[in-house]
Amino acid sequence: MYDRDLDRNPANFQQLTPVGLLERAASTFPDRIAIVHGGIRRSYAEFYGRSRRLASALARRGIGRGDTVAAMLPNTPAMLECHYGVPMLGAVLNALNTRLDAAVLAFSLDHGEAKVLLVDREYAGLMRAALALAKSRPFVIDVDDPEFTGAGEPLGALDYESFLAEGDPDFAWSPPPDEWDAIALNYTSGTTGDPKGVVTHHRGAYLSALGNVFAGNMNRAPVYLWTLPMFHCNGWSFPWTISVLAGTHVCLRQVRAGAIFSLIAEHGVTHMCGAPIVMSTLLGASAADRKPLPGRVSFLTAAAPPPEAVLAAMREAGFDVTHVYGLTETYGPSVVNEWDDAWDALPGPEQAARKARQGIRYVTLEGLDVLDPETLEAVPADGQTMGEVMMRGNLVMKGYLKNPKASAAAFAGGWFHSGDLGVKHPDGYVQLKDRSKDIIISGGENISSIEVEEALYRHPAVAAAAVVAKPDEKWGETPIAFVELKGSEMVSAEELIGWCRQHLAHYKAPRHLVFTELPKTSTGKVQKFRLREIAREM
Repeated sequence: MYDRDLDRNPANFQQLTPVGLLERAASTFPDRIAIVHGGIRRSYAEFYGRSRRLASALARRGIGRGDTVAAMLPNTPAMLECHYGVPMLGAVLNALNTRLDAAVLAFSLDHGEAKVLLVDREYAGLMRAALALAKSRPFVIDVDDPEFTGAGEPLGALDYESFLAEGDPDFAWSPPPDEWDAIALNYTSGTTGDPKGVVTHHRGAYLSALGNVFAGNMNRAPVYLWTLPMFHCNGWSFPWTISVLAGTHVCLRQVRAGAIFSLIAEHGVTHMCGAPIVMSTLLGASAADRKPLPGRVSFLTAAAPPPEAVLAAMREAGFDVTHVYGLTETYGPSVVNEWDDAWDALPGPEQAARKARQGIRYVTLEGLDVLDPETLEAVPADGQTMGEVMMRGNLVMKGYLKNPKASAAAFAGGWFHSGDLGVKHPDGYVQLKDRSKDIIISGGENISSIEVEEALYRHPAVAAAAVVAKPDEKWGETPIAFVELKGSEMVSAEELIGWCRQHLAHYKAPRHLVFTELPKTSTGKVQKFRLREIAREM
């Protein structure tokens, strides 16, 4: 009845896109500082104009709807401009992980069919190797950052500033014809085989940006310090979130304690995000590196929940930590440990137990539950019964690029299957207990235990290997390998760890290695739960 003659029209319906958030900020607060980077200060008017120049220059090179633009960049102004200029065209941003090896990067370029590649000079050597392995031949643009003082031979025929000069700062962009259009492509760390390409859309990115405002308890004009890599799920959507409140991005190439404290003190930083390694960096800072904080700083962290001692130390240092949880497939965080003020009266250990929970769904996520993976029935909210954590709603990806089988499995039964096992407490808060895919999260990076095991198996002295997570105060958790050797073969733990570093990205190599007979079931399956118990006690 109420739909009769009441149709969508331009007055009552517009496609959602986070790009419009920058336009609003620039039109409302054109002179407000949007970006700080070393000696660079850019207003919102300049930020918007440069993003439009990027879109215009890409369009003149033939880039359009659905084309992939890859970016191998650190947390710099150019990376922020990519998050707006690329989707202004309807093109898709593929932010490359700067910590990966050439072979994986080559796969990403080929699989994503990159038409354009922006490369910071710091990564010129790595990307030269990746391009030598890749079949694709993207148009390469060199990005010179004044804060980078190292060497790096140019890869392309054009530098970024010259490329922007080709563009029009008044470029007339428009929202996508469909908010379901892809906005970004991010590659996961695959548990087996090649990484999967996660495709996200404009609608989800817009809602993720808004969800962060609530999860991060953000007020007007926040000052956000970039300690979280923007290649991680598009910086958890914070390149778009900060425009919601016309805040300031404080860029940072490398996470160093002295630089962090100096920037917080100089610019009045109010918010930041990062893995446990960032907290360890802050707490381990020398007296010379520390600076008095101008106010309390909100710190969002994911990965393994921080130990009680770390939370207490962060509070003492002036940082208010909020634990969030999510996956690449959910735009980064989509679950937040929203603190109940009543918990303030609990003893320290009980407060830490509450902090260890992943929490409740973002206000912009429609569904979060712990279900039996076979029946899809909700498990009892008793804090004991294990099930698989599942989500549904607008903060879930479109699917995996060119992988319909994996997409169908991920969406079976109308829920996104996270692959993480957990429980639901009586108050509805979800808590992870294990990872069904044995992914190890170290310093915010996903490490496949299977990938590390495969590297160990390639060593001629190794008969059997199993890799699990070992708790680590600095990194959250790190890989530990348990190895059986062949017959009389002799090799040291240091040699095997060095072997892994030769065949894997260095952060994936085990930091500890134990020679032992692997515990197995009667059918020969390694009992990893026993190895995890050993690792926790070491």
